[in-house]
This record gives sequence, C-alpha cells and structure tokens, in this order.
Amino acid sequence: MTRLSVNINKIATLRNARGGNMPDVEKAAIDCERFGAQGITVHPRPDERHIRYSDVLALRPLVSTEFNIEGNPIPSFIDLVCKVKPEQVTLVPDAHDAITSNAGWDTLANREFLTKVTELFHSFGIRTSIFIDPDPVMAQGAFECGADRVELYTAGYAQDFPNGKEIAIEPYLRTARKAKELGLGLNAGHDLNLDNLGYFIRTIPWTDEVSIGHAIICDALYMGLEKTIEAYLLKIKNF
Repeated sequence: MTRLSVNINKIATLRNARGGNMPDVEKAAIDCERFGAQGITVHPRPDERHIRYSDVLALRPLVSTEFNIEGNPIPSFIDLVCKVKPEQVTLVPDAHDAITSNAGWDTLANREFLTKVTELFHSFGIRTSIFIDPDPVMAQGAFECGADRVELYTAGYAQDFPNGKEIAIEPYLRTARKAKELGLGLNAGHDLNLDNLGYFIRTIPWTDEVSIGHAIICDALYMGLEKTIEAYLLKIKNF
C-alpha cells in the first residue's frame, strides 16, 4: 500500500512567524506518527524560513517511521544529510529564494552532478530519490544517475485535475510506467489533497509514497491533525 509521509514544514512556518516554540515541531512529528503517518518529510532551505537545520538534527532520534529529507544538494545540505543519515533523501532543484518547489530536475543536463551526489548518499546507506517532472525521459535519466526512486512533481496534475482528471494524469501515468519498467521506486508529491489523491493512487497503484504537507495542515485547521491524517490514510486505503 502507498505510504503517507507528512511534510511538517508548515508547522515550522507557524512557529517561526511568532518566535518561541509554538507549535512544537518535534511534538508534531511524533503526533503525526502516532496518528498513523508512515513517514515524516522535512525540506530545510538555506534561509531556514521554516524547517531549520537544527530541527533536522533534533528530529532524527525522534522519527520512528521513515525520515525523508528533501532539498537542493548544495554543500551544506549534503553535509547535513550525511550527518543525519535519513532513510531517504529527495533531491529537489529549488532555488534558494523559491517560495516552494516549482520544477523537477533535468536529469540529462545534470547527469554528472546527480550521479556523484547519488553515489555519495549511497555510500552512507541512504535511499536516494530524484524529483522530476512527468516525463519518461527524465525517469530514464534518473535511472542512469543511479537513483533508487523518482518523485513525480504533481503540481500540474493538481492544477488540471478539476478540468479533466484523465487528461491531468496522463503524463504522470506514462512516466510512472516508465519508472516501473526501469525498476525505479515511485514517490509523488506537491499539491496533492483529499480531492485528487484517491484518483492518483487508483490510477497509479504502485506509487510507493506520497509526501503531503500544505494540504494536510490546511485541512487540520478545520478537522484537527489526527482526523486529517486518518482521512488521508483512508483515501489511500480505499482508492
């Protein structure tokens, strides 16, 4: 069954907006797992506007499911990941000033760099996933870089879903099939929510993991965190 990894960046955004330690990022991670999440995702950025590098270090001994660290593999990020040794690292090509991730890697143009980074993380026993746009060529490139998985950048799917779900998912299905053919694991994330998640999993049931943060925290404002996570798990289970 597809696993749910909860991205807790937005918890840190709320904390940082006011200062202090409310809400408590570490407690949030523990609670997400207690409520059924099968993984915790963080995406530290150089300006530390949400998750801080110190948060990542503090979370490592607390996360008992799967710890996934996302980010652009700049030197400081690479050093952090090698020190923390999460179960998974997801390589994302976001600029330092990006509001949120907005594109996947060109795995052909960046093949040499991504291969070196992947080899380094493998030497620490870390499963490596590469964030890509829905393009089978990019999946092939990730495979040639030595990646274990690809994560499909699903913003386009979410945007087009209300206007026609079959058309919206078509490039993702083609890319997912290519990844499966190559023996790559498959993750997905960005703008997935209670409206579009079930159809995605139903159409691509071999998805290993979805990483969801913003929508979960938004829904939790009305439903509460426990009931929200339960609702997402139910969507995945009953696809």
